[in-house]
Amino acid sequence: MASQMTILSRARKTLLKTLNHHNNHLKASIFTSTILRQEPELAEPALPQSSPSPLPPNPASGSPLYNTNWRNPIPQGQIQSSIIPQGYMHQPSVSRLQAFARTLDGSSLMNVFADFMTSQRWEDMIQLFECWIRLLDRNGKPNKPDVNLYNHYLRAKLMMNSSAGELLDLVAQMEDYAIIPNTASFNLVLKAMYQAREAEAAEKLVQRMLQTGKESMPDDESYDLVIGMLFLTAQIDAALRYVDLTLRSGYTLSMKVFADCVRICVNKGRLDALVSIIERCKSMDHNKALSPSWNMCIFIAEVAIREDNSKLAFYALEFMAKWIGRGDNARPPVLLSVDEGLLLSAIGTAGRTYSSTLLDLSWTILRRSLRLKRAPQPESYLAKVNALAELGNLQTAYSTLREFEIAYRNSPEAVEEDIFSPFTSLHPLVLASSKNGFETLDTVYFQLENLSRADPPYKSVAALNCVILGCANIWDLDRAYQTFEAIGSSFGLTPDIHSYNALMYAFGKLKKRGVERFFGELSLEQVLVSGYLRSRQQPSTFMNTRVEASRVFDHLTGLGVKPNAMSYSLLVDAHLINRDQKAALSVIEDMINAGFVPTKQLLKKVRRRCIREMDYESDERVESMARKFKIRMGAENRIYMLFNLEYAMAEYA
Repeated sequence: MASQMTILSRARKTLLKTLNHHNNHLKASIFTSTILRQEPELAEPALPQSSPSPLPPNPASGSPLYNTNWRNPIPQGQIQSSIIPQGYMHQPSVSRLQAFARTLDGSSLMNVFADFMTSQRWEDMIQLFECWIRLLDRNGKPNKPDVNLYNHYLRAKLMMNSSAGELLDLVAQMEDYAIIPNTASFNLVLKAMYQAREAEAAEKLVQRMLQTGKESMPDDESYDLVIGMLFLTAQIDAALRYVDLTLRSGYTLSMKVFADCVRICVNKGRLDALVSIIERCKSMDHNKALSPSWNMCIFIAEVAIREDNSKLAFYALEFMAKWIGRGDNARPPVLLSVDEGLLLSAIGTAGRTYSSTLLDLSWTILRRSLRLKRAPQPESYLAKVNALAELGNLQTAYSTLREFEIAYRNSPEAVEEDIFSPFTSLHPLVLASSKNGFETLDTVYFQLENLSRADPPYKSVAALNCVILGCANIWDLDRAYQTFEAIGSSFGLTPDIHSYNALMYAFGKLKKRGVERFFGELSLEQVLVSGYLRSRQQPSTFMNTRVEASRVFDHLTGLGVKPNAMSYSLLVDAHLINRDQKAALSVIEDMINAGFVPTKQLLKKVRRRCIREMDYESDERVESMARKFKIRMGAENRIYMLFNLEYAMAEYA
């Protein structure tokens, strides 16, 4: 007890001595002034010397600065280095700083901090808070900050680039003032960790926040900081766990975190993780409104299409469809459209990945982007037809082919680029039509036959050409020829060059080159319209006939139909199958005279047949043609090695 009284007396004497010193200084400065006007006035009653001074703080109050405030007063140098508001900064008296600090309570100090934050005077905030917290309030007790005031102090420390360890120490000191740290306090520490990329420490801090209670439970900002750190350090799986925790906690994923997620997942090739995040966001009601920016949607779509990720491409296009809808509903409307090339690639991805949803959405957005001002490009129609063929939806594929023909039937592109050729553009549809053999081909044929009698009728030579070539692919010459005949007899149409090419392909594939004497005196046109082949129910009748592929070629030229490069190539193949390389070379010469250039593959096939037949003279002709058109043939040593292998029966003991 005696020791406590000694401490109190010493503290009281120190405080009184300090106050008297300051009062004497003020009196001297007033009475020695020569410019002050002195007037007689009543003297104020002097304070009694026995008046009790403010008592020192009770140690039981919990103030951590009890010893510092009373036994070790604040050094004058430290007070002079403190920053106070602008009105007191340039005053020569240090006592003015103390007087100003003594007049501040918690609410007024909060207002001062608001002014400092507006002007970003972070260092002033730090020094003023550290000075204020060592002073006494009006009741003679140590100033005690609340959690909001202390958080302002932490924010100022953060803005002055304090480390996460320093902020953690300051948060730990909050317990000395009986202050419970809240979520904002820990978020300031997380921000310091974010700047230093301390992801592991941030995870531990969040786990601590989850265990402490309601006052410091993580919020959306806490999760965003941790997830952002994990993405920046390429810890994608850990980030996914916190994304799931964020969504289950009822918070919304911020666009900044989502942008970081997109960037990291794309750079690391983790598109599956990006798809998982989008799916989790869409499964939550409060995250269904997730909508990346327009440019980010385009970026995600391009990456997804390049990697053939149909789910991610679908989500990207779905976001873009929402943007288009919002733009149309705006006043004034903002007309957004997606590049047709991007949607064309998306349709191709849908076909390769067998995604009907991506196909339907891509075509819908394409139609909406064009706004009925023009038809889609031929490449878009072909991509949709081929995608539907890959999906096995032949009925919709042929319906799309019908739209395609209506849009580009009289277009010069249809003639110049052979966009309706079953050998090139429509070849996937041909393969899909013959996938299950004659069963699928007959189904397609009867559907086309029913459509020809519909209102309005649909009659398509391009569709029938696909059936003819499909019959040739399954080596069914009966159905191929009957379908060719039905173009004129049942549908009332005229075969085009692709029809003749498909029939030539069927004849050449089955080596139908010899001509029976029964048809020796008949022209091909008479054979085509003869009654022997009109019924699809008599497949054996046609097998008794042999119509040459060359006569089909002669017939189409006689009808005035101009053969194309495919016609010559098919005729060359027919001769090569029957080991007649000289006739094949004659056809190539006719092809050159007609203005076409033989391809490298065609010349290599002829050269291969010449070597196998040991016709070196014809081989020289092939080489001269290659030199004429500057085609580098290359060697086929590996093929020749396989061709010259001599197989012998191995003898086993």
